[in-house]
Amino acid sequence: MDALWLICLLTFIIHTTETLTFGIRFAGVQTGRIAVALSLVGIVLLLSRTSNLIQGPFTGGFMDQAAIQHFDPSMYLHVIIAASSLGTLAAIVLFPTFVQISKRMISHLETAGSIPQMIRTAVTVETIRRVHHHVRIPSWQAISRFRIKGVPKRLLLLNALGTAIYTSSVLSVLYATLLAPDYKATVLMSSGLINGFATIFMTILVDPQIALLTEKAMQGKTTQESIRDMYLWLMISRFIGTILAQFLLIPAAYWVAWLSPLFH
Repeated sequence: MDALWLICLLTFIIHTTETLTFGIRFAGVQTGRIAVALSLVGIVLLLSRTSNLIQGPFTGGFMDQAAIQHFDPSMYLHVIIAASSLGTLAAIVLFPTFVQISKRMISHLETAGSIPQMIRTAVTVETIRRVHHHVRIPSWQAISRFRIKGVPKRLLLLNALGTAIYTSSVLSVLYATLLAPDYKATVLMSSGLINGFATIFMTILVDPQIALLTEKAMQGKTTQESIRDMYLWLMISRFIGTILAQFLLIPAAYWVAWLSPLFH
């Protein structure tokens, strides 16, 4: 059970950090330094991918224990997906605070000239003490101004669907190894195919639309408030995607198990 909670913690970190990248992008829009902001996005995503690398073996080990002890791990897999929902929800709440922190990070990076130099000069005891000055609690007034107007509904739908596939795919494949133990290697190799599809799906259909709408804000063709609302809706659609992943988990596992003999 200790391994399960560690997996949940890493999943929480992965989805929190990935969702908070919208806060860095919005800080880039507000400061007019989107290129610098995108370099910080890469650093935050590095933290997410590192957590993912650590999480993978633990999740695989947990599934091996399920196979050895002959118990159904589906309930525990649903708990792991619930951790992704909580991580995304935490990022939504932290969005205003993270935007303010990101502005400071962008300023420090411009002054330092490189990520290592920025970390050396900006991450000090004094700056950590001042973090509470940047805390922003979402207010009812801000929520009342929140509108979906101008945000493409298809973009939100595609973002939710892509998130659902990305969130459930690896767990579904791991569960499928228990359903088709004779084709375990084939099933495991299919995870790259499914994740690759999700990546291509997001890269072709979602990311370009986000980039175009952000570019309009940089050119003054739309307001910063509308971009803020777009990022918030994208985060909400990610949260909905993690909920949808709960319903995809088991059917997708059976689908992968059914397909695996076809490759032989």
